[in-house]
Amino acid sequence: MLPRLPVPRLPGRDDLPSRSAPGTVTMRGTGLRLRRGDREILHGVDFAVRTGEVVALVGPNGAGKSTVLAALSGDHPLSGGSVEIEGRPLDGWSSLALARRRAVLPQQHTVGFPFTARQVVQMGRAAWDRTPRQDDDERLVAEAFATCDVTHLADRPFPALSGGERARVALARVLAQDTETLLLDEPTAALDLGHQEAVMQVVRRRADDGHAVVVVLHDLGLAAAYADRICVLEQGRIVADGSPTEVLTEDLLGRVYQYPVTVTAHPETGTPLVLPRRSPHSAPTTAG
Repeated sequence: MLPRLPVPRLPGRDDLPSRSAPGTVTMRGTGLRLRRGDREILHGVDFAVRTGEVVALVGPNGAGKSTVLAALSGDHPLSGGSVEIEGRPLDGWSSLALARRRAVLPQQHTVGFPFTARQVVQMGRAAWDRTPRQDDDERLVAEAFATCDVTHLADRPFPALSGGERARVALARVLAQDTETLLLDEPTAALDLGHQEAVMQVVRRRADDGHAVVVVLHDLGLAAAYADRICVLEQGRIVADGSPTEVLTEDLLGRVYQYPVTVTAHPETGTPLVLPRRSPHSAPTTAG
């Protein structure tokens, strides 16, 4: 292999971020308001995420979880409030600079052309093109494939993959992007039990390595097991924000989800387990 020539500096490409100290706020939303048509979806949401932290956004369907993520990422214009990254307003960053600071995993994993899985993951490195960090491209892509258990899918067309396979390849793209802040919208939704745990272990390790992670989850057990903080949304407002044991209470969850629940401790880890209350006659019977 020929040696790589020195990378020429291009205008606007010198803005390379450095890693922040543990506990640094990388992204902050203040008074977030967002409308779709005549309906206001978010009602003055305040939110921040710090390096070394996994924050889970939970709540019933339509509560505004994905909308908060869209507001933080800049994918939907705000009708009020502001978002800051590294203390600077979101609209003060170029799209390239943003791509070097936060990576976004959307709910839907679609690609307009029949790219291979390898090409999709390599797209995560586009923000570092023609910078010294492009020297890490091959290593980070290979690590992302291995981490998400999709190395064997590398040469297959992305549209031909199953929903769960596409989800894992899409996560590999986000990991290869190697940004300090990760915004993940339901990364476990299409996955089986083992891959759900594997993905959340990856998320946990990223935070432990100094990244800031915001993740939308429906599974309260996963949120309790892997998140440092849980924000519960209800009708476009954050109604609770704290540790899993502080937030996952029977009264709060029963009210927010409008269904009675029982909260108990996991027999091995002690983290909260949230179970729907069921009457005995709802259990399946065994034929005699």
